[in-house]
Amino acid sequence: MNINIQPTLENDNVLLYPLQEKDFDVLFAAASDPKIWEQHPNKDRWKKEVFKIFFDGALQSKGAFKIVDKTTGETIGSTRIYDYNEEENSIFIGYTFYATAYWGKGINRLVKATMLNYIFQFVSKVYFHIGADNIRSQIAIRRLGAEKIAEQEVNYFGEAPKLNYLYEINKSKWEAFSFINSKF
Repeated sequence: MNINIQPTLENDNVLLYPLQEKDFDVLFAAASDPKIWEQHPNKDRWKKEVFKIFFDGALQSKGAFKIVDKTTGETIGSTRIYDYNEEENSIFIGYTFYATAYWGKGINRLVKATMLNYIFQFVSKVYFHIGADNIRSQIAIRRLGAEKIAEQEVNYFGEAPKLNYLYEINKSKWEAFSFINSKF
């Protein structure tokens, strides 16, 4: 199946644009707060030289997005779709972060719902790698109906491997969940 893992996506609040090389400065401005990275596997991504490695990996994935607030035009974070597995009919969503000003406002829920609604047109399962210490993201992904199914070391682009929890949500569970929670 031919899946475009980097389309332009949107909901009422945000636009997800395919990440481009020219987006480095605006995305780094959103990422340069150390608080964002406190629970992520690499806690130094707020430093420009470390973020550059993360950014380069995002570009090479060919599935990364710049997230833009529709009301202000401000770049507020990033996420990506990656590792399509045709045999298993699955894909991953992850590497997500948001500027702290957007925490607790339901943005992550809207972004993930938009991504899931799109990607479930093509696959039956979506996985999420979440850092073992990233409690905020673990809670957020469970609120979307995903379940922890494993623990594994993840090799990050240009970084040391880190322990992650593997979460999963399947298409039928998502459809039932999003019907019940139709505020998306």
